[in-house]
Amino acid sequence: MPIKEIANNPALKYQVRLLDDITYAAIDGKPLKMCLLEPWTQRYPDKFEPQARPLIVFVQGSSWRVGKMGEQLPQLAQFVKAGYVVASVQHRNAIDGNPFPAFLEDIKTAIRYLRYRSKDFQIDPNRVAIWGTSSGGNAAMLVGLTGDDPKYRNDFYPDQSDKVNAVISCFAPMDVADTLKYTAHVPGSDLLGYYLFGRDVKKWPEKQAEMSPLYQVQAGQDYPAFLLLHGDADMVVPYHQMEDMYNKLSEFGYDVDAYRVKGANHEFDFWSDQIYSIAQEFLDNKIK
Repeated sequence: MPIKEIANNPALKYQVRLLDDITYAAIDGKPLKMCLLEPWTQRYPDKFEPQARPLIVFVQGSSWRVGKMGEQLPQLAQFVKAGYVVASVQHRNAIDGNPFPAFLEDIKTAIRYLRYRSKDFQIDPNRVAIWGTSSGGNAAMLVGLTGDDPKYRNDFYPDQSDKVNAVISCFAPMDVADTLKYTAHVPGSDLLGYYLFGRDVKKWPEKQAEMSPLYQVQAGQDYPAFLLLHGDADMVVPYHQMEDMYNKLSEFGYDVDAYRVKGANHEFDFWSDQIYSIAQEFLDNKIK
């Protein structure tokens, strides 16, 4: 048999590069980490013209602990092939003495960091989406509803914005008090409220409402576009919360679309190629 021949790929088309273990800030001497998926061309800046791409900031669900940056990366690589840069971002762990709003402050810091280094990473700072699952979806919704709110800002990258242009939320807690009640059967869930809100239970209602996207929606705001997805057999976050959020955003006239994933539980059998296609179509329409 003769040696076979195939063409080379001088444009490096569809090749993806991983930049792991990026420190975007440090608090009390402890680094906050992210990793980045970008086109392989960005490894060779002297050979390819810079091309600013829209950014997807992804927050993995973790019950507000430290999410695994790499859990969703194999699937997210397809978005780099479709023309995006993807950052997977971690935040402080609630059970290590970092109550709300620590995780929200961290994710906002990460967004400002990425804008600060937008030229280095060939990111278009004017086209930014955030995508989160479960507790990460809660964070994503709060980011979308509190853009540049000084209440959740710190001293990192103060000249940058933490606003986003689009939000994708998958099976996210929209009403935290309702979620904690619903998950009473989950081992350890009875302690999560103490980690997030402190030991003074009398102060919980106010803090839970502040952390609940459903109760943060206000009329007449400059909100981004929202895409909500949730399984109707979810045993961790009740499905009705997505419907409640969709109805509230719709009532005020905001740009929102929603999908019910029939028979899907929390994370387990939720994911499919169709989910990623829906997400890409949404992002292509809103930020690409």
